[in-house]
Amino acid sequence: MEYMRFIRRPWFWFLLLATAAVGWRGVPWAMHSLATSILAAKAPVVGNEAPDFEAKTASGSTVRLSELRGKVVLLNFWATWCGPCGIETPWFIEFQEKWQARGFTVVGVSLDDDGWSVVRPWLQEHKVRYPVVLGDEDIGRLYGSMEALPVTFVIGRDGKIAAIHAGLIPKADYEKEIVRLLN
Repeated sequence: MEYMRFIRRPWFWFLLLATAAVGWRGVPWAMHSLATSILAAKAPVVGNEAPDFEAKTASGSTVRLSELRGKVVLLNFWATWCGPCGIETPWFIEFQEKWQARGFTVVGVSLDDDGWSVVRPWLQEHKVRYPVVLGDEDIGRLYGSMEALPVTFVIGRDGKIAAIHAGLIPKADYEKEIVRLLN
């Protein structure tokens, strides 16, 4: 009965009336708008369980978010061309080294269109030692629209999203959140 929550929303009735007013020609637009709204409604929010996904690293090992339950996870969506992403990367390398033994890990999700051909050299150059996977449409649907990068989800040991950050935030803010979740 999940559809019932949409019927209660004013935008649903707007789409229904708009479709009726424009006629059948408006149905594709209305359906697209409704689908977009439904996807936005399913976008991850703080307090909800982080959507599970599976993807391969450059070395071919599989990363499954659900297998990291019990750890604090910093899930970072980034790209090699993103300036702020390059600023954060040394912080995340430091966090991984500092707190890995306490049950913390960073998982990078590269959104580079050129894939491993640009990501592998970048990872080597920056000496990234935490798991990095390539994002795809499935992961994108799970985590919502990324209007700008970086986008970072801090996930607690229980698998629930503790914080969502769009854009560059201070290193100290990440440290406070991670330490709070590790304790």
